[in-house]
Amino acid sequence: MSVEIYRISSPSDLLKFIKFPFSLYKDNQFWCPPLIFDEINTLGIKNPAFEYCEAEYWLALRDGKVVGRVAGIINPRANTRWGEELVRFGWIDFIDDFEVSAALIGTVKAWGKSKGMSGIHGPLGFTDMDPEGMLVEGFNEVASLAAIYNYPYYPEHMVKLGFGKAADWLHFDIVVPPEVPEKIVRSAKIVREKYKLRVLEAKSAKDFMPYTKKMFRMLNEAFDELYGYAALSDKQIELFIKQYFGFIRKEFVSLVIDENDDVVAFGVTIPDLARALQKAKGRLFPFGFLHILKALKKNDTIHMYLVGVRPDYQGKGALALVYEHLTDAYIRHGITRATTHAQLEDNHKAISIWKNYEGRVYCRRRCWIEEI
Repeated sequence: MSVEIYRISSPSDLLKFIKFPFSLYKDNQFWCPPLIFDEINTLGIKNPAFEYCEAEYWLALRDGKVVGRVAGIINPRANTRWGEELVRFGWIDFIDDFEVSAALIGTVKAWGKSKGMSGIHGPLGFTDMDPEGMLVEGFNEVASLAAIYNYPYYPEHMVKLGFGKAADWLHFDIVVPPEVPEKIVRSAKIVREKYKLRVLEAKSAKDFMPYTKKMFRMLNEAFDELYGYAALSDKQIELFIKQYFGFIRKEFVSLVIDENDDVVAFGVTIPDLARALQKAKGRLFPFGFLHILKALKKNDTIHMYLVGVRPDYQGKGALALVYEHLTDAYIRHGITRATTHAQLEDNHKAISIWKNYEGRVYCRRRCWIEEI
């Protein structure tokens, strides 16, 4: 049977789109299922990204059965920022059948071309806060909530489809040492005194709230030069504040504040939820939230979701304050391992910190690109 491409046009269709990976990766020990309601909120029209983004979603069907999916996204802010006319593809999954992957990508290309785009790249989401990058190394590593997992045949299909490398992100697996590394302590002391910086001492998660908007606005500055980044709007910032600060543990968040009470560096880290989410199987109820709560309270692994430093403090050691505070917190709370979120392989300032720790690159993700 030939492949039929079906455009999503109803809530029930969207649910089929969201649920397809649950069958594709059934019993896969490395895939980390998303929460279904989170996917609905991200892909649904209530996502504030739709204030300026366009998107379409498609399913690939064979004999009435779903065999693939893909999203096409146009982010005008990103295109303007980078002087490009690119359509993004994201949320791409497919069985190991080239006819399926070719039909999905071909559909996004045709849609992008009809909108005046000259190229296609991905996997990317609406913003840099969505999961991005196709796994090309590390297929036997457990993914995280904020990271895409895919089978090894995915990149083989992309090469066959004529795509090339646009950018690679690395994830690091770090061993938490018994003491904060001396070089980190020394650097933090120098930076603290030289620039009169301090780490916010939070008694509860509420103490972060006066600084959250400042943090995300600073993130817009800090991430501006990163591949494909586009500044978040105020409504998007409000959404991410609820998402990130709704279930944090104060011990594992570090905000570095200057004399003007502004955020100059930050680290938002969360106990690893991968195994809990595998048990939850995409749902909070009836028991999913119990697995997540348990993982938040008792865990030996942390995931570094967001780390950044204001451009005028980059290369000056401000991140030493973040990592001194976080490493100390990890040691005190029995965290033995930390995994990082995606970091661009050429972002040398960001990844140079890991030479002070024992660790390894545990996976690599790629953004692919091709002309239309």
